[in-house]
Amino acid sequence: MQYGQTNGAYALVTGASSGIGYAFAVQLAARGYGVVLVSNRETENRVAAERIAREYGVATLPLYLDLAQPDAAERLYAETSRRGLVVSVLVSNAGILHFGLLADMPPERLRTLVTLHCQTPALLCRLYGDAMRRRGGGRILVVSSVTAWMPYPTIAAYAATKSFLMSFARSLDIELRDEGVTVTTLCPGAVDTPLYTLSARQRRLLVGFGVMLRPDAVARKGLRALFRGRRRCIPGLFTKLCLFFCRLFPAPLLRPVLRIGAVRRLLQPRG
Repeated sequence: MQYGQTNGAYALVTGASSGIGYAFAVQLAARGYGVVLVSNRETENRVAAERIAREYGVATLPLYLDLAQPDAAERLYAETSRRGLVVSVLVSNAGILHFGLLADMPPERLRTLVTLHCQTPALLCRLYGDAMRRRGGGRILVVSSVTAWMPYPTIAAYAATKSFLMSFARSLDIELRDEGVTVTTLCPGAVDTPLYTLSARQRRLLVGFGVMLRPDAVARKGLRALFRGRRRCIPGLFTKLCLFFCRLFPAPLLRPVLRIGAVRRLLQPRG
């Protein structure tokens, strides 16, 4: 069901039912866009769409879709095309985090992560980017991560797929910018979202010290960069400092860390 009405352009946000995705949807609605909210959490997505339509007076369309399916991008594009929606802003945000050694990661979980982080975003950019190009303009925001710059043992697949997204978005921006379509890469560090299983107290402390950023702050910085046509956004001073030191830190020095007893116990798979 679609809530509200609009004759204007739409913004499409993946992973929109919570976290940064929901913050993107809210802030785009505040800018007057109709919002297509895509998530595999049907009830949460519908509630989010209803709330945004009620509070901001824009059209919202919640679409229930598992973006880790190989044909998800084509199905999503076909649905918005069938409805005649003009998607002028694409925010590719959906993601998952698996913490642990890759050898202990279930193959199906790995397949899901790679499809969700690489195949689906690439195809969404291909389909909606081409439509934007043919209309003469549009904006794409690809959510990567600060982990994209170096190897990260214990989140090896996550970091590698985020590196793919960063490289892909940079190349796509070069291809499309002269045709009126800009592509911005957002590279946040830790964000206070359900990706992390932390207590409320831990979250408050990390946010208070600036180690974690709130979703609305990350979305605000990302959208500001998007609408200014910037190629990249790294939100937060702590994130920038982490990136600076990580790039100086030789990757082989990470190996001794994995030999620490406490770290090895932490990484043991739980039955």
